[in-house]
Amino acid sequence: MLVKIRQLNPLSAFNMTIKRLSVSLIGLLLVACSGGNVSDLHEYVNQVKAKKAGKIPALPEVQSYATYAYKEATLRNPFLPSAPVRTATSNNGLRPDTSRQRQILEQFPLDTLKMVGSLEQSGERWALIKAKDGTLYRTKPGKYMGQDNGKILRITENEVMLQEIVPDGLGGWVRRQATLSVSE
Repeated sequence: MLVKIRQLNPLSAFNMTIKRLSVSLIGLLLVACSGGNVSDLHEYVNQVKAKKAGKIPALPEVQSYATYAYKEATLRNPFLPSAPVRTATSNNGLRPDTSRQRQILEQFPLDTLKMVGSLEQSGERWALIKAKDGTLYRTKPGKYMGQDNGKILRITENEVMLQEIVPDGLGGWVRRQATLSVSE
């Protein structure tokens, strides 16, 4: 009968020792964490339990509403738009002149134009207007600017006064005053 003797490798013996030590160390740490003074935690829990519970306010009473009986024979259909009421401004005969040639400053909305200054030449005052594309234009009273048929009435050092003709929403037109001031 042959007996086989197994020879231990010194490296594997070292690994086994490390494993045993690490398991022992973890066990020791767990035992150390389980102990300790937790009396302050117990005291806090007892304080919270000793507090009186807050009172929750009662739900508000549900109000009942009266039902409304819709009598369609006497009232208008709510799903159809109501006819617009025409006012005196709708029939005043005012309308923009569509036959005149549109001017260069009428292609820009008025809020995108900026007055950068004015100049006077031969007793006539001109306004210097900068468009949103960066181009500088020169204009005078009687010319038009803005997309709402804005006719220039007067130019001062600091502003251009316009009179626009805009739709009133009821099929007619109204006059509206507008100013374009020098921007800093």
